[in-house]
This record gives sequence, structure tokens and C-alpha cells, in this order.
Amino acid sequence: MFNNAYCSDKYQYTMGKSFYECGFKDKTAIFNLFYRKAPENNNWAVVSGVEEVLEMVSNLGKMPEDFYSRFLPGDEYAEFRKYLAQMKFTGNIYAMREGEIAFPNQPVIIVEGPMVEAQVLETPMLCIMNHQMAVATKASRVCRATNKPVSEFGSRRAHGPWAAIYGAKAAIIAGCANTSNILTGTIFGCGSTGTMAHSYVTSFGCSVSGEYKAFDTYIKTHRGEPLILLVDTYDTLKCGVLNAIRAYRDNGIDDSYPLMYGIRLDSGDLAYLSTECRKILDEHGMKNCKIFATNSLDEYIISDLERQGACIDSYGVGDAIATSKASPCFGNVYKLVQIDGKPVLKRSEDKAKLINPGFQITYRITKEDKEDGEIYKADVTCLRGDSLSGKILSGETFTICDEYDRYKTKTFEAGTYKAHALQEKVIEGGERCCPHHTLGEKKTYYNSTLDHFSPSERRLINPHYYKVDISDDLYDLKMDIINRLTREINEFHI
Repeated sequence: MFNNAYCSDKYQYTMGKSFYECGFKDKTAIFNLFYRKAPENNNWAVVSGVEEVLEMVSNLGKMPEDFYSRFLPGDEYAEFRKYLAQMKFTGNIYAMREGEIAFPNQPVIIVEGPMVEAQVLETPMLCIMNHQMAVATKASRVCRATNKPVSEFGSRRAHGPWAAIYGAKAAIIAGCANTSNILTGTIFGCGSTGTMAHSYVTSFGCSVSGEYKAFDTYIKTHRGEPLILLVDTYDTLKCGVLNAIRAYRDNGIDDSYPLMYGIRLDSGDLAYLSTECRKILDEHGMKNCKIFATNSLDEYIISDLERQGACIDSYGVGDAIATSKASPCFGNVYKLVQIDGKPVLKRSEDKAKLINPGFQITYRITKEDKEDGEIYKADVTCLRGDSLSGKILSGETFTICDEYDRYKTKTFEAGTYKAHALQEKVIEGGERCCPHHTLGEKKTYYNSTLDHFSPSERRLINPHYYKVDISDDLYDLKMDIINRLTREINEFHI
């Protein structure tokens, strides 16, 4: 019964019936999936979810006819149900790569296809992309708060199993070193990590000697693996870290242990406790013993711990990442921008909601810096085949203007820049036409992309503005449509 292509809203199909019956079903529509504002005053968002979108699109038309009668009952829908039972997506889809860094209003995914086929993809596509981009963007923020490894372990707080699995995947793309989720590890081949909970410690008896027995047993049953002992069940400094040291010593675990060994702090003043634990461990010759910290962490707490000089080697973050806790609802939208070759837009009193019409493509402009190598300097979204697009592809000198302040300009001289398109074709004629990338490759792509932005653009608080513009042809088209609509509205009467 579960087919994610039909995790949809009914109005996609009531609209579809109208398109079908009025002869619109074969009109070529172009929809853009994009967002208007990044969460938490971030400069940008991280793309994740495209792979699941491709899978979802391939599932369209795989349900029997009687399935559609459950939400489109009645004789008046009979012909439309027959059409839906055989309808597969036959168009083209262009998308940014997973791990790409996307700015507001840039098309993350472009769908080009017959009107009904393209329309019904809206809800399931937004469901996938909004969830994963929320998690990926939050994970990016958390991981940029430190140069230490960050583990994702928010499955118990995630909004359901699907969210836990694919949220962990998104988090790894955007910087997390690993995840605790075993299904994510199994599906994506990235493995999973984890050691013990407080219940493990207390199961050996609620006593200091029971804590030692828990540690000793764990080491004996997991020798040859990474070892992390949870030391805050009773008292971190007076018994927890001391029992950990004793258990390690009694089992011959010291700085010569070939794999990682350490302790975990999950409560209290992490800056103070980590510093004191580090002193105690060092005094007992365990300088390589790592300190892993958890306890409702996010990028702000981690930044503060780093500022205080906390002796923490690795962080574990749960609900802040898994639910994108501070901004759980990502703002991707799916808007029609062209129908049968004619650009369209939704007009709004709110300037931020005015969309860019037409069939678009975004170029990222790069320049070579003697010290820092290739640096990203600007993004510009063009109409496909417009004059600016032609200049960029030919390597000519061009100038871009700020959409909201036309006196702000930037000129790129011929021979001083390179450019590449951010959207690539991933489905052609209904069939996948792009390579499969492993989770590790997606993560590497994200890291490489991030490195090409300046440190000021990557910072968490008040990031420096990165130039994102549209071509003059796209701007003029947008203004022409708006001005024409305004005249028609002003002249309209009944």
C-alpha cells in the first residue's frame, strides 16, 4: 500500500482531473522547486533528498486502478482513474547534486513534463526535500561550530522511522562523521556507531562497584572495537572516570590500544567536567583516552564549549539535528514557471514571494586566488539560452546587477573566471540519466563545495553576503509580466 509517489495532497489530483478533461494534460509544464529564505538567518542551505526524489518519480503509475478509487471514487472519476493507473512520468528533471550549497530562489529541482505528470509530483517531492534539506542545513551549522567530529544520534527524537533513516543520511552529507542509526548504516553503507546507555550501567546494580562491573564487562565483550564508557551515571569525577580508568587498566587497555578508547559525558557542566577528566586521565597516563560529549547540544552550545577551551574530542548531537529543532519546517516551494513555452509567475504583494518565471539555469562563477585557490565569487540564474547565459558559456566579459538595487553591479572580465551550471539533467524522457553517487561521495562533494566559499561566508553569526543575482533578461521578463498584470488588474471590472 505504501508508495511514496502517492504521499500527496488530494488537490493535486482534483486539479489533475481538470487538466485531463480540458485538454491540458499534454501541455508541457515547467515547475521549479526552490526556497525563499534559509533557516536561522543562514546564508544558504545544503541540498539533500534528490536520490529519494528520483526513486519516488519512478514509483509513479505503479498502483492498480482500484487504488485510485479509494480517494477518487465515483463514476465521474472512472476515466481519469484509468489514465492515472497507466500514467508514468515521461518528462525531464534537472537537479542540483546532493551536497550542493543552494541559495534562495535558485531552482534546486526543475521538472519539465506533461502538465498532469508534473503537477502530481509536487507534494511528495516537497515532503522529501523539505525534510532532508532542513536536517542537512542544521547539521552543516552544527558541524561548522567545531573542527572536532560530530556524531548524529537523533533517531529517538526523529518524526518517525523514515525521518530517522533519511535524516541521518542528510546529516552525514552535511558534515556529521557518523550516525547511530543502524538502518542508515546498512542502506547507505556508512556503518553505525554506539556503545552504552545509562540503563546498561544501572543494570549491574545501583552502586559504585556495579558501575565498575558494567565497564569491565563491556570491555571484555567488545575488545578489538572502539571503546567508550559512559561515566556520569552516579558521579563523574568521584567515581565514574576513576572506575573507567580502573576497568581499562585491569583489561590492559592503555595508549597502546590500536583503536579509539575513551569516556562519554552526558550531563553537567561539560566545560568543567571535560577539563577535570582530562587532568585525571593524563595523570594516570591515559593521554590518548578521548572525551566524547553529549547532552542536548547544538551549534551554539558547541561554539561556547570551544570558546571556553573544553577538553572535548568529539560531540554527539541528537534532536537539534534530527528534527532541525530551531527551525523544523524548511521552506521549499514548487511553482509553475512556464506552460507550453509561455513564462508564468505568481504575483504577490510581498516582494519576497514574487517568483522568477521561465525555464532557468544557475551558473556559479569562480575565480582563481593565488593564496586560496579557486574561490566562488557569485551565482547568477539565467533564462536558458538568454544573452548572459551565452556570454558565460563563451567566456566573455559580463556584468551582473543586484535584483533589488540595480546600481550594485559586478563585472567579470573575459579570461579571469570559470563557470559551471548547478542543475544537471537527472531524468530524460522519464528515465534516469545521471550516475549513482555513494554517501561518501556526496559528503566529499559537500566538503569540497564548502571549502570554495570564504570563511566569512561560512560563519554562523551574521555571515558575509555572497552575491546571488539573476540575468537582465530574466529580470526584464519578470518585470514585464508584473507590469502587464498590474495594468490588467487596474483596468479590470465586472
